[in-house]
Amino acid sequence: MSKENKSAPAHITEGDGFADIALASPASIGGVKTLAVRMREPTVSDMEASNDSTASAAKREITLFANLCEVAPDDIRKLTVRNYARLQDAFSLFTS
Repeated sequence: MSKENKSAPAHITEGDGFADIALASPASIGGVKTLAVRMREPTVSDMEASNDSTASAAKREITLFANLCEVAPDDIRKLTVRNYARLQDAFSLFTS
């Protein structure tokens, strides 16, 4: 069951263990145009894996977001900055 959280921006709907993110503009995810992405809540294992890498902070975040949204890292890289910021907003809800 999803719920709207008053602390969440209007473009994010939180559910039990996930956030649905309305994109600002259509994005190609897996070759399909979409207007929304679902991000699952990260586990400690997800955080450990993302911090274990010797990659740059940006690459670690892209890989983490791709894992949490169950999409390819290249799909995340192709997002507009505005859409990427929406993923960052959703992620911050899980970590605050």
